[in-house]
Amino acid sequence: MMKIKQFEFNPFPVNCYLVFDDTKQAALIDAGMWTEKEEEELARYIEQHDLTLSCLLNTHMHFDHCMDNAFIFQKYGLRTTAHTRDEFFVQNIALQAAQFNIKLRRDPQEIGSYINEGDEIHFGNTTLKALHVPGHSPGSIVYYCEKEAVIFSGDVIFKRSVGRADLPGGDFHTLIKGIKEKLLPLPDETVIYPGHGPKTTIGEEKRYNMYLI
Repeated sequence: MMKIKQFEFNPFPVNCYLVFDDTKQAALIDAGMWTEKEEEELARYIEQHDLTLSCLLNTHMHFDHCMDNAFIFQKYGLRTTAHTRDEFFVQNIALQAAQFNIKLRRDPQEIGSYINEGDEIHFGNTTLKALHVPGHSPGSIVYYCEKEAVIFSGDVIFKRSVGRADLPGGDFHTLIKGIKEKLLPLPDETVIYPGHGPKTTIGEEKRYNMYLI
């Protein structure tokens, strides 16, 4: 059975998800820790629950979602998995942060492996399938667990909203098209765990999301 621990990290704040099952194998989605206290909070939870961190995943490579990938590499030896079309963001992560008067504590971490539409991530008894839904960023990935009826949507879709499309590589038409073609056909009971804000469901967004009606 899948278990999900949600953290809120950094000033934006970003939802960082620790996903694991009865095998104690875990995946971390969007390492947005900014302070030493946030790093300690995550590491303490992993240790207290006797988890083995098997993989680091990014929904996309905007700085607020990956600002502490280097900590995960230093402590657990894991490089992130992300889409190649977001790789250009890695080179200017510090600049992105500086535009918001944020100074990063660690150097940017390169993508370790690439993920594409339909690829699967396996850890323990859990499988996450990659759905490529660009528009917020060129390489935005939604991670879907069909067995548990959950998606981790990053900044693609939120409760009654969608991701902004005015950042480099963004495109609103592409974003809406991708959501309608790849996410809305999922079962209504599918729970959406977004990159910011509260969770929702596919059914709720079909009925109430003004951008999708």
